[in-house]
Amino acid sequence: MRKKNIIIIAAIVVLVPVAAFAWWLLSPLFLSTTVDEEFPFAATAEIPADMTMAEVEMVMETMAKMDQEPMVEPMPEMTVQPVALASGSFRDADSFHRGSGTATIYQVPDGGHVLRFEDFMVTNGPDLRVLLAEPGDPMSRDELQSGGYTHLAKLKGNIGNQNYEIPADIDLSEQNSVIIYCMPFHVIFSVAPLEKAG
Repeated sequence: MRKKNIIIIAAIVVLVPVAAFAWWLLSPLFLSTTVDEEFPFAATAEIPADMTMAEVEMVMETMAKMDQEPMVEPMPEMTVQPVALASGSFRDADSFHRGSGTATIYQVPDGGHVLRFEDFMVTNGPDLRVLLAEPGDPMSRDELQSGGYTHLAKLKGNIGNQNYEIPADIDLSEQNSVIIYCMPFHVIFSVAPLEKAG
């Protein structure tokens, strides 16, 4: 009887982590995460010298949520707008890993850069990441890694409009594609080859 109890406990100890790993691995195939972010409020603002873009974004977002009295005078039009530097459409990596929508790199008035996805959708998977890559249209992990890439962030959602801030130390002239990449298994899920704006 005691031997049977030990076998049951051992089976539970083994099966629980295996079941947890299987859920982590397979659940993205059945679940989707939708994100719908507006273009950053601060992208069209002049950034004061004593504030960061993140601080301006927070202030503008807070003010946008408050009830305001209607203005008597019309607001002057913003003269400085975000400038699209490069853009591309997501393509399928293969018949199972599929992607669609657009990726655009914008320069915002403070000189910073934002990567924006619009009408975006990709097959979900475990631990998907957003990469900027030197190869223009990598077809494999080896091609991606030999060409070089920069990790931007964890993918916020496999569906919807979303924004990613690009660090100032990234040389955008060397970035020729946006990659959705499964980090644990080193699999490309989708690629958006970038074309520089004319």
